[in-house]
Amino acid sequence: MKKNTIILISVVAVIVLAFLWGMSGYNGLVSSQENVNSQWANVESQYQRRSDLIPNLVATVKGYASHESSTLEGVVAARAKATQITVDPANLTSEKLQEYQAAQGQVSSALGKLLMITENYPDLKANQNFLELQAQLEGTENRISVERTRFNETAQSYNKSIRSFPTNILAGMFGFDKKPYFEAEKGSEKAPEVKF
Repeated sequence: MKKNTIILISVVAVIVLAFLWGMSGYNGLVSSQENVNSQWANVESQYQRRSDLIPNLVATVKGYASHESSTLEGVVAARAKATQITVDPANLTSEKLQEYQAAQGQVSSALGKLLMITENYPDLKANQNFLELQAQLEGTENRISVERTRFNETAQSYNKSIRSFPTNILAGMFGFDKKPYFEAEKGSEKAPEVKF
């Protein structure tokens, strides 16, 4: 009788410990996943900030460079396309992230062209409103870079936790999937060629 009681108590203790480990591990995975989702929201927030600055920037440039309509329309079109692409952080895949990143890259390219044409308009370069918008845009680009880096760090931490033993068992049982990273633009590994 005493031997059966010891076995029963041991089995119950093992089950309770396994349950507590599972609960702790699951809650840790949920916390890591929420950190990734929160950081994704920070990335989107900075892209939205940039998107919100674009109409004011375009309007300011339009007042000085109205015949540059193709460049202005390109910026507006790129912004419209980028704002249509939304990504649910719970279903974040490499393909969706690449699509999102490509659309945002088109906005960056269009803004670069817009800022390049301003070199031809000294009055525009001296306009206080334009200078302020340009400074805000530069600051926003820096914030985007910082938030993307933080997202990658958070995703890396999450990905490590779902791949580490024994947490990977829980991750597989409960459907915790790997999160993709922001990557460098295609072609950025090649240095630009400078000719004099």
